[in-house]
Amino acid sequence: MSKERVLVLAHGHPDFNLGGGEIAAYNLFKAFKKDSNVEKAWFIGRVDRGNGPTGSFSLRREDEYLWEQSLGNSFLIKAANAHAVWNNFRAMIVALKPTKIFAHHYFHLGLEYFRVIKQELPAARLIVTLHEYMAICHQQGQMVKSGSKKLCYESSLDDCHRCIPAFSREQFWLREMFIKEHFEFVDHFVSPSEFLRQRYIAWGIAPEKITVIENGQEEAEPLPARATTSLRNRFGFFGQINEFKGADLLLEAITRLTPKQRKKIVVEFHGANLEHQSQEFQKKINHLMQPLIAEGCVRWAGPYQASQLKSRLSKVDWVLVPSIWWENSPMVIQEAFIYGRPVICANIGGMAEKVTHGVNGLHFEARNSIDLADTLLEAATTEGLWGNLQEGIVSPISYTQCAKEHLAIVGDTNHSTALEQQAISA
Repeated sequence: MSKERVLVLAHGHPDFNLGGGEIAAYNLFKAFKKDSNVEKAWFIGRVDRGNGPTGSFSLRREDEYLWEQSLGNSFLIKAANAHAVWNNFRAMIVALKPTKIFAHHYFHLGLEYFRVIKQELPAARLIVTLHEYMAICHQQGQMVKSGSKKLCYESSLDDCHRCIPAFSREQFWLREMFIKEHFEFVDHFVSPSEFLRQRYIAWGIAPEKITVIENGQEEAEPLPARATTSLRNRFGFFGQINEFKGADLLLEAITRLTPKQRKKIVVEFHGANLEHQSQEFQKKINHLMQPLIAEGCVRWAGPYQASQLKSRLSKVDWVLVPSIWWENSPMVIQEAFIYGRPVICANIGGMAEKVTHGVNGLHFEARNSIDLADTLLEAATTEGLWGNLQEGIVSPISYTQCAKEHLAIVGDTNHSTALEQQAISA
């Protein structure tokens, strides 16, 4: 059997964007580089250098390229520099001639490149990993209503128009048709969670076209338990500080505890990008956080690099994921499990799927600061609970195994044949 020539595309390069999707894509590329069934592997990561979407490609390091691109129409998810898609990108894939393209996302890149791939490489398999709900929801792909932030379980023309009245029902219908037309060029989809898979099935993708493969992680030994003679009461929040990740909910929960109860816990915030949020949100976080820092139950550790994560996790007992939206497959959950740290998370979406209550972590009622406060106190004061949950942790899928599962995807070849002809004649 001939070896595969593999191209991985991502909406960002982890050298510049440390999002979970970017890291997952890059790790997949690294695993392909080492796979004996792969003849050659390349990585293309979108980058914004502040010069505008020039559409140019540059070499980052061997077999890695940066593509200066962005969205010109976020409603229809169309590239800002369409000329670069139809010319620069076309020339790139013709030169590389991959047999399988694994695309992690289409945001920032634009949907048009799906069609270009099928026009130029009709025999190649295009496999797209879905990282959130961008195609379904124009509200930042969160499936959370603007203003009220009420959760949406599925889209509808009426609900979408009420959520974002600047666009009519007809425009939302056209958006859906436009995106689905481009999704037809995809041979197969990968979803890192069953929850996300079901949302896309409800939206219209055939069940047999979506396979669940968890994002691969590095292979590492669990960290030893934090050295302590007292309670397992050190909690860590890791990730973005924004209005969807629940940092404010967590601070509200801590505030709800009595001063005596707060003395039993310490919550560390290892977070980034608060300065990029709205002034109102920044004020809210600072207003809630400063008194708790002064009291000693909250510590602000600030941003961290990937190389620092292991060290920071070694100093906490629990990892907190209090997001107020569905999430898909938060990277921090897998990272916590790699190093043997139980997770406390909201009981919805991909979070509830990845963390089994009472087995490898604890759930609390999503968006409920009272229940989160009670859960923090339970975790910190229940003798033997941490040890039992720590023993229930199973290591996540490795990069290597993740790559093998991706390579095993063939895609609907009969379905693709018709689409290839459509792309060629377009």
